[in-house]
Formats: sequence, C-alpha cells, structure tokens
Amino acid sequence: MTQNPMPFRQSELLHSRTTWSFLLNLYPSFLLPSPTSGRRLLATAAAVLGLFGCSAPPSVHAESTATDGPAAAAETTANGSRNCKAIGNFYWEIGDGKGAIVSGAVGDEYSANKEISIASASKFVWGAYVLEKIGKNRQPDERTVEALTMRAGFTAFNPIACLLTRTVEACAANRSNGLLAPGDVGRFSYGGGHDQRLAVDLGLGRYSADQLTREVRTYLGNDLGLSYKRPQLAGGLEGSPAAYAGFLRKIINGQLRMHDFLGADAVCTLPGRCPGALVSPVKEAWHYSLNHWVEDDPRTGDGSFSSPGLQGFYPWISADKKTYGIVAREELRANAYWASVECGRDIRKAYFSGKAVP
Repeated sequence: MTQNPMPFRQSELLHSRTTWSFLLNLYPSFLLPSPTSGRRLLATAAAVLGLFGCSAPPSVHAESTATDGPAAAAETTANGSRNCKAIGNFYWEIGDGKGAIVSGAVGDEYSANKEISIASASKFVWGAYVLEKIGKNRQPDERTVEALTMRAGFTAFNPIACLLTRTVEACAANRSNGLLAPGDVGRFSYGGGHDQRLAVDLGLGRYSADQLTREVRTYLGNDLGLSYKRPQLAGGLEGSPAAYAGFLRKIINGQLRMHDFLGADAVCTLPGRCPGALVSPVKEAWHYSLNHWVEDDPRTGDGSFSSPGLQGFYPWISADKKTYGIVAREELRANAYWASVECGRDIRKAYFSGKAVP
C-alpha cells in the first residue's frame, strides 16, 4: 500500500534554510527541562536531523485486545510488518465512536496512558478549537482559512526564538517570527507561524501555556487530557494516546465541528507539482485541510485525515469518519514522523481489509 517518499539528501538537511525551518516548526518547543541548557538544545537538534543515534530494537513483548478478523490482522501487522518492525517500540490503537476496538504495544516503553510529546499532532487540536471558538453557526472567514491551511504568509517562524518566551504573543513576535512575507501569502508553506499569529488575532496573545490549556479545554471539553507545555499552538501539546483518542472520538461522534470540516478547503501541497506550494514535509501528493492532512495521493492514499507529529505520534481518522487510529512513540530522529505514518498505514490497511500486511 505504501511507498517510501522521496528521501532527503544529507546536503539538503544540513544546508537548506527551508528544511531547518520545517524541522524546527514540526518540533516547535525542543522541550527541555532547562531553557538555558545549550548543550541539550544542540544535542536535540542534532538528533532531529538524524546526525547521530539509532533506536534500540524492539523487545518481543507485545500485548493486544485482538481476537480474530480485522483485529487479528491489525495485531499481526503491528507486530510483524516490515514498516512497523522498523520503528522499534510503540503503542497503537484503532477504535470508533464508542472506544478502542483493538490496541497493543510493541515492547514495554509505551502504553495507552503514558504521556509523551505529540508535536505537530497539536495542529489537529488547534484547528478543532478554532472552529468551536468562532461559533456554531459561523463559517471560518478567508483569513482564518488561510492560517489553518498554512497560506497566511508567516513563513519565517523559528520556535527556537520561543524557548524563553512565556506567552503566545511573545513567541509570535520574537525575532523573525512576526514577519509577514507578502509574496508567500496564499501559498502553502508548512510551519508554526500561521497558527501562532492566528492565536494572537483571536485575542490569546497574553496567554501562558497554562492559560492556553484552560482556554482550549473550555471549547473542546474539560475532559481533554492534553496540555500545553509551551504556548505554541502548532506543536506545544503533550498527552497520552488515551487522551488523544478521546479527542478523536469527539470528532467522529460529531461533538466537535471538525467532524463536518474534515477535508474542507483542502489545498495542494507538493512543491513542483502544485504552483501554490512552497514547503511540505510530505513527499506524496497529499492535500492540507484545516490544520490536518488529507491522505489522498493517487498511488498510496485512502482519503484518511491525519496530523503526524515530528517524533512519531501519528493520529488518523478514516475517510468515512467512523474509525480512528493512533501510532504513539517519541523518538528524536529525522523522519520519525514518516516512519510512523508508514507503519500506521499498514495497520489501517490490515484492519479494513482483514488481511495482515507483511
């Protein structure tokens, strides 16, 4: 079902300004215990670029609620497909509006309740919040749609500049983060600046991470078990797979407006094929809707809606809006997000086809 995307060349990773910008925006906080720890910061950046380190091989331990049919196919694939073996330890889950149907863990490092950084999976949550914030009977205006489809022109966002900032506005305005590139307005450029500026426009500029958490829960539900560790909308959330699954179920059940906006206003994202596309982390012909991807590549896509995070957290909702899935892990390696996508797509294909993917 899947094919490897066009690989990044090492020279591009080391010397491309747009690649640096993209990687940093995917992992906007470089979440460090001490913001002043330069050595930890450099080590983290190096790991993100894949300049050192390899993940430990997964243990043979695995547990699952699978019994037979689609569930068994999903379990077999999670434990044995080539793409899933490649990512090491992880937790995975597939469910519907009522709850988890089948789940499991490869190794003992991750579980349904272990809190991890979800990085760019934060975007899906922010998009859902915005739709609730503007009002039940209102459509997002053109400026909001531009921001949520990453065409607002704030393409110079660098999350490193936000390490010492304490509010949404301070992050949005620091160094180059507040610069608008007029020539980029209307063109897709993946990054965190669009969401950060939209938050300021929505009156959240003075909010700290804790205040932002309370604000988002006010609209998405106080039971939302996700919280901001830094006031960065595009990638500042942490939480458990179970908490994120609860958010996905709210979409599936129509409790959030995002249910009706999945795939709405989707834009072409692949540079070289799309005249309006500048920077994309996805090397397939996906589209980008309101802070989430539409996996509709003619060769590999099945129309699912997703929001992969840099460190390997991959949540998705099926094209028919009835099923959700998660691959959860936290790994500081370049392309960890894409490796999780490939494993997650295998599990999804196995579940819906009832046949294990090798």
